[in-house]
Amino acid sequence: MAQRNKSNVDEELTEQFNWHDYARLAQYIKPYLKQIYVILAVIILANVAGMLGPYFTKVTIDTIIPQKNLGQLALVGLLYTASLFFIGWCLRYRIYHITELGQDVLKDMRLDIFQHLQKLSFSYFDSRPHGKILIRVVNYINTLSDLLSNGLVNLISDVFNVIITLIFMFAINARLTWYSLALIPLLVVMVLIIQSKQRKAYQILSNKQSNLNAYIHESIAGIKVTQSFAREQENFRIFNETNEDNRRTWMHAVKIQFLLWPGVQNISVITMSLIYFVGIRQIGVEVSTGTLIAFIGYINNFWNPVINIGNFYNSLITATAYLERIFETLDERPEIIDLPGAKDLSQIAGNVTFEDVTFRYEPGKDILKDVNFHVKQGQSVALVGPTGAGKTTVINLLSRFYDVNEGRVLIDGHDVRDVTLASLRRQMGVMLQDTFIFSGTIMDNIRYGKLDATDEEIVAAAKVVRADDFIKHLKDGYQTQVEERGSTLSAGQRQLIAFARVLLADPRILILDEATSSIDTKTEELLQSGLLALLEGRTSFIIAHRLSTIKNCDQIFYVDGGTIAEHGTHDELMAARGMYYKLYQSQYDMLRMERE
Repeated sequence: MAQRNKSNVDEELTEQFNWHDYARLAQYIKPYLKQIYVILAVIILANVAGMLGPYFTKVTIDTIIPQKNLGQLALVGLLYTASLFFIGWCLRYRIYHITELGQDVLKDMRLDIFQHLQKLSFSYFDSRPHGKILIRVVNYINTLSDLLSNGLVNLISDVFNVIITLIFMFAINARLTWYSLALIPLLVVMVLIIQSKQRKAYQILSNKQSNLNAYIHESIAGIKVTQSFAREQENFRIFNETNEDNRRTWMHAVKIQFLLWPGVQNISVITMSLIYFVGIRQIGVEVSTGTLIAFIGYINNFWNPVINIGNFYNSLITATAYLERIFETLDERPEIIDLPGAKDLSQIAGNVTFEDVTFRYEPGKDILKDVNFHVKQGQSVALVGPTGAGKTTVINLLSRFYDVNEGRVLIDGHDVRDVTLASLRRQMGVMLQDTFIFSGTIMDNIRYGKLDATDEEIVAAAKVVRADDFIKHLKDGYQTQVEERGSTLSAGQRQLIAFARVLLADPRILILDEATSSIDTKTEELLQSGLLALLEGRTSFIIAHRLSTIKNCDQIFYVDGGTIAEHGTHDELMAARGMYYKLYQSQYDMLRMERE
């Protein structure tokens, strides 16, 4: 049930409406201010043209028709028709360019969040389901599309529309205009009541959507395990609960969201009824029939943008919940960064020293304690010992995927914290136990280790690790397309491709974490000759459970309880008859029993 609990943990809700997030959003809009000004100019012209209709109606009813002036009537008709065509052109221009503007802003946001994710430390990805990260990059940013493509610029348009309409209304009849604004206080009270409930509802919804996405992602990634343990029905039950939770939360949020629009609509209808009543009964005002009809037109022009502003406010409250999560991700600070004054690490020889190194992933639980060793350039070092002893932690600290809590890790006398990450990792070749193959061709996957490598160099690297033996028999050879994580390849084939990728990078320090664990014994024997040529002149750290593969290493470190309990060559450790000897003998006995 741990799988379910991890993906169903709701993220913390923020209590205050954070306008700072919208100030940050404005920074993404700032580069496009020139386009915005042009769009706004078009919108204002369209708004002014839209004001002509009610005015032409007033003039026609009050002046032109009583005078029976057909010439003026035709002229007004032509002007009104021209204004409609102009408004139509402006609308088309606005829709296209606002949409383009919104998509440009979203593109910039996606680039920033993706680039930022590339820099975050391992601990960030270790502590949360990948589905919850994915939904922020895709779904939450997509949710902002309507807000940016229509909302912000349309809001300004509607504000201008309201102002221009009020100017025309006050110019025609100031007292009737005040009657039209009588119910605005009621609208303000209604908005204040709804907004706090709506924002909280959408914050909760964002959590439920995140949980659902995380569980789907996790279930797809673990489908082989699910089917192996016949857990399909239990997974379906959990998914059904999570899905229903999401549906119920969605409907609750939508129910609150749509309280505002009918409220504004009702206030608009009541206002028009009030104007008709006041105008017809001449209560405190004296208006002509044309003025009253024109005023009703202007009231529509006034309340339509007010309704739009209300809808925008709905979108704003909805988007706030997602915007908070997006900027929350962007605000995550990488734990491992270049320190101030960090310098590029020049070409290294490969001397590695651990000085009094202590490391812990969480307070009070040391993984490594006062570890000291020195490895000379070109030496090969094997790390062996029980699971969880700290072997992988040693190479993580060397690559600076994590920083030591105490002590120092030195390469050629340089503390790894004093040099830039890029210059450090460029000189290391790391093959982790969890082999990852990207979607694309086999050629592209191997080239990942050296982007400027030629096809000949790629083939040569593949031949060294014996990957060429199976690649050339594939349908399209090195141009064979593989799916995400290399699902169409065997585990051993994936490891051989990953091996070629590391070798192609030509690192000064080579790190192999269970690099041959998925390769059959026959292939491993063939691989050893290539590895010996590769390891020549390079410092290498090898983690392996098959002790037969590390017998020729220059040093063997037996890691246990966070310390290096024993070290020496294979022969020295066997002669000492300590922990390494017992581990080797137990593996030897198991192999002998399997053969018998």
